[in-house]
Amino acid sequence: MDKSLQLYQFNTWANSKVFEQLKSLPAEVYRKEVDSVFPSVADVLIHMYQVDYVWLKALKGEKFEDILASVKPIYQELKEMDLNDLQIKFEKMGSDYETFILHKVDLSQETTVHHPYFGTLHSNYNDLIQHIVNHGTYHRGHISAILNQLGHKGASTDYIFYLYSLQHQN
Repeated sequence: MDKSLQLYQFNTWANSKVFEQLKSLPAEVYRKEVDSVFPSVADVLIHMYQVDYVWLKALKGEKFEDILASVKPIYQELKEMDLNDLQIKFEKMGSDYETFILHKVDLSQETTVHHPYFGTLHSNYNDLIQHIVNHGTYHRGHISAILNQLGHKGASTDYIFYLYSLQHQN
């Protein structure tokens, strides 16, 4: 299996574990405000979704200016969603990424991203997918910290747990 595909499948698996954990907790935990990097679990998930949305469009070659303009209307839609509806959006996004990865002939191919704030980046698809997965891992840590502040346990989403889950599928 291609390493970028496996990493993105890990990302999807880890997100699903977070949603499973959140669904097992009292409903108010999702929007409960805390003094942290993000004010709530909902805000972290919305941020994660928006960034995944932006990078998928960038991987497909869309201009960042156009992408960023399309994010603003999505924010309000996401803000009003309940946890179940947001999970459906995440699952669709995961499917869209997998489709992109599976249909990209050469993920080591160089690509250029012109970001309006950070400038021009010459990279390859594998490295950008690695960034997207790392971004998700980073913010799932924020969710675990918020849950801990609220007296709950976060989901176990370390990559090693994903590898064990693959082994148990066989």
